[in-house]
Amino acid sequence: MSDSIVALPTLISPPFEPACERRLAGSVVARANLTLAERDEMYALLLAYFVGTSRAQFEADLAEKEAAILLRDVETSQIQGFSTLMRIATRVDAREIVAFFSGDTIVAQQYWGESELSRLWSRTVFAEADRILANTPGARVYWFLICSGYKTWRFLPVFFREFYPNADTPTPPHLKNILDALGARKFGDQYNPLTGVVRLRSATPLRSGVADVTEHRLRDPRIAFFTKMNPGHLLGDELACLTQISRSNLTRAGERMVGARIVSAREGQS
Repeated sequence: MSDSIVALPTLISPPFEPACERRLAGSVVARANLTLAERDEMYALLLAYFVGTSRAQFEADLAEKEAAILLRDVETSQIQGFSTLMRIATRVDAREIVAFFSGDTIVAQQYWGESELSRLWSRTVFAEADRILANTPGARVYWFLICSGYKTWRFLPVFFREFYPNADTPTPPHLKNILDALGARKFGDQYNPLTGVVRLRSATPLRSGVADVTEHRLRDPRIAFFTKMNPGHLLGDELACLTQISRSNLTRAGERMVGARIVSAREGQS
């Protein structure tokens, strides 16, 4: 099984619906192909929204990733959002597990509400999952993410039917085993299996005003659940989460984001 993300036909964002005004254009770029200017823009954006980050820390985090999704303003071409991506392959309970891990992720505030990042990330990852399952039919593919802010965590109930932790049902033991294995593999003793929280030794909390949990927002049961599970989120604690990358696990909104099955470049040449 390959440990790298192959070149996909979704290297640029797919066409938008005609009624949508396109303010961002997305692309998937191999980490090794990122230019110094692009990394400069990415770090400047990260610095604007997170406390305690450093250029050395940003570069170290980026170095382990395989690809970055870049979002550019269609008029200025300036990077206004990005997310980094890596793959973790392991075995849990005698089953092949492949997890896509999302690293540093941010979108400039003036573009909040745009769906470009969700659209391009989901189509890229689902196309890769199709390729993995074609080559290794017994494998299971997951999205493994950590969330210090509720805005990221809310993507799970919007796009996926089953995800964990979940306010409506306890995490099944076999999925808890997978989550714990991935947490330990990626973060070592910074991951606490009892709480499901990653407490990074070099935490980078969100700046005040970016994703504040107000009394009004706590009326949303999903946000209230997130803060209960991750009481140290203001200090940069990260809640470890897991959901299966499977079309049967998508909500209607998720189905619209992913679209039809995408054939990978390698399959298309076979």
